[in-house]
Amino acid sequence: MPQKVLVFDFGAQYGQLIARRVRDLHVYSEIVPCDITADEVRALEPSAIILSGGPASVYAEDAPSIDPGVLELGIPVLGFCYGHQIMAVTLGGEVAHSEVGEYGPATIERERESALFNATPLTQTVWMSHRDAVSRVPEGFTVTSRTEVCPVASMECPERKLYSTQFHPEVRHTEYGQQILSNFLFDICGLEPDWTMDNLVESMTAQIRERVGEDRVILALSGGVDSSVVAALGARAIGRQMTCVFINHGLLRKGEPEQVEEVFTKQFDVDFVHVHAEERYAALLDGVTEPEEKRRIIGTQFWKEFFAVAQELERDGRPVKYLAQGTIYPDIIESGARKTGGKASTIKSHHNLIPFPEGVHFDLIEPLDHFFKDEVRELGLALGLPEHIVYRQPFPGPGLAIRIIGAVSPEKLEILKNADAIVREELDAYNQRLFEATGERNSEHSCWQYFAVLPDIKSVGVMGDERTYARPVILRAVESSDAMTADWAKLPYDVLARISGRIVAEVPGVNRVAYDITSKPPATIEWE
Repeated sequence: MPQKVLVFDFGAQYGQLIARRVRDLHVYSEIVPCDITADEVRALEPSAIILSGGPASVYAEDAPSIDPGVLELGIPVLGFCYGHQIMAVTLGGEVAHSEVGEYGPATIERERESALFNATPLTQTVWMSHRDAVSRVPEGFTVTSRTEVCPVASMECPERKLYSTQFHPEVRHTEYGQQILSNFLFDICGLEPDWTMDNLVESMTAQIRERVGEDRVILALSGGVDSSVVAALGARAIGRQMTCVFINHGLLRKGEPEQVEEVFTKQFDVDFVHVHAEERYAALLDGVTEPEEKRRIIGTQFWKEFFAVAQELERDGRPVKYLAQGTIYPDIIESGARKTGGKASTIKSHHNLIPFPEGVHFDLIEPLDHFFKDEVRELGLALGLPEHIVYRQPFPGPGLAIRIIGAVSPEKLEILKNADAIVREELDAYNQRLFEATGERNSEHSCWQYFAVLPDIKSVGVMGDERTYARPVILRAVESSDAMTADWAKLPYDVLARISGRIVAEVPGVNRVAYDITSKPPATIEWE
């Protein structure tokens, strides 16, 4: 029987990260709503269960709960934070409101030997985020660690295969978090690390083929890695039942429309439609300055363009039932669109998550909506996509419209396209040098994403012994693995100097280059 770990979602902002960390250990995992019944869990035949954290208090009137029968199935269970507390109160323990909360790094002291903490030190740093805490453990449980503030930092009942921690092992800041997860999966649950990207390709291909049947699909193709991976999956699963539709809104990076058309008319055995919508988008965005309004306009027109293509395709009497998209998990989180219950805060709208206009009738196929960017890249390699597609720079659907602060104009687009091309050329070369030196595609100091931003201001400069009043360009370069968090890249001064010198010398209308040294959070990777 295939191994499977179910992650119960109690509304945690990073709940999907738990499933991701399990998959990092080559064990298949999936998210389920926290209100799933014990009978439904039994039918899914999981090998293990993990209870996520969550923002609520277990004593709040509308606090999510768990079917007590889930904890009586004999399936190993591991709870984190809220999952730790809900396990305690469900089984007869108590949770109390602490006078002092714990937010951020904390030091735990282990109380006794525990299989969950095998191969970890007696004292270690973990990541906490709570004010409520377990004050009395259920009958049969023992306390396995504590902090100065939290008397029950972890507890367990090995006889019933129940374990829990107040801290978050899934967060990188927990020093031995991945070891703790490994101990649970392999030592306690007896699982094997046998889930791979090749397995994923086969299962996802079969799922798409089974769902689509004989129906037709159009794919929202941007040319980025996410939609390219979906294109490769679709080509493998259903071939020419899928039409790749590339909407050229005129807001792509320099040379990209030509590259997209060349790759997707030669790389894949699918139909390809190139929609030239540049003039329509330019008219719609003329004078628009508010970021969310830009995204709304671009998203709404995005669907209108697809609807027009679908109508054209349907003239042969075969309707298009499905729209495939490259939506990934960070898109869903940032848009506040939880698929497994609860609701995260909206950080920014993603053009491919805005509701359909009236009259649009597509069912969505979003095979990547539970995956992070680096997982999507791994999947792309497993599908045989070339590296220049797989490691292509992440690019927002609204394109350069949200990297131009203020209104979009032909002059600003030309400046930003040229400046951005220099940034990408220089940092592509920088990453390649690191790769050649280390043999690692994503080494410690390599840049994960990099681009130029054009702010809506001008600055004074001196060029050719004359005063200038021209535009600055802002360089953004970050290190990340999953786009949920990111740190600004510590680029060598000579690289920064070369980028700045080239932009000022080669891009008319620019007299200054600034470097954004803000991490995510508190900033986002994009400026708008």
